[in-house]
Amino acid sequence: MEINYENYSHLSFDLWLTLIKSNPEFKQKRNLLFKEFFEIEHGIEKVNEVVRYYDVLCNNINEKTGLNIDTYEIYYLILSALDVDFERNDTGSLLEFYKHTEELFLKYKPVLIYPDIQNLFKEITVQDKSISILSNTAFIKGQVLRKLLEHYELADYFKFQIYSDEVGFSKPNPAIFQLVFDEINKYKKINKKNVLHIGDNCIADYNGAIQFGFNAHLLKI
Repeated sequence: MEINYENYSHLSFDLWLTLIKSNPEFKQKRNLLFKEFFEIEHGIEKVNEVVRYYDVLCNNINEKTGLNIDTYEIYYLILSALDVDFERNDTGSLLEFYKHTEELFLKYKPVLIYPDIQNLFKEITVQDKSISILSNTAFIKGQVLRKLLEHYELADYFKFQIYSDEVGFSKPNPAIFQLVFDEINKYKKINKKNVLHIGDNCIADYNGAIQFGFNAHLLKI
């Protein structure tokens, strides 16, 4: 990852498709679990299609509204599309299913896009610059993403981590970038132009950061 960061005091990183990418085995096994856990009568190909459709749709809605659709809401949309009776599944069963997906997620972990990213983080932080995470979430909540970053021994490099499911806002909503700015100013006083946000999504990361007043770097993986 090549970033010209010399003129910035703080670097804000997106997570998905910026630092990590999904393990393809996870999605396959998660969708199979979806079919078996909820006793879905459709074939796995249909389950894959519906899950993918609502994953993309809900992400697009979050970008348009700037809010955050809850994981359980996404589950209910998928179940409805797959003809599963709502009455058979209360939030308790959704919680149980989510716990199983977390276990799968940590067994079939996302991989680092840049295996040597720790070297970049060391290089940045030894210059008295700070870094943080700003990530939209959907099926996987911020709590388990924190565990993932601990697994890769990256968590200690971040001054803070902000996830959309924990704050109720999604990029490109200026409110979530304001949270980043507020957190930075708790430990050092800087202006918006001293912050560089790095991400792969033109709408959520690049445009969102620029419109808020940060600088931005769009990654092209």
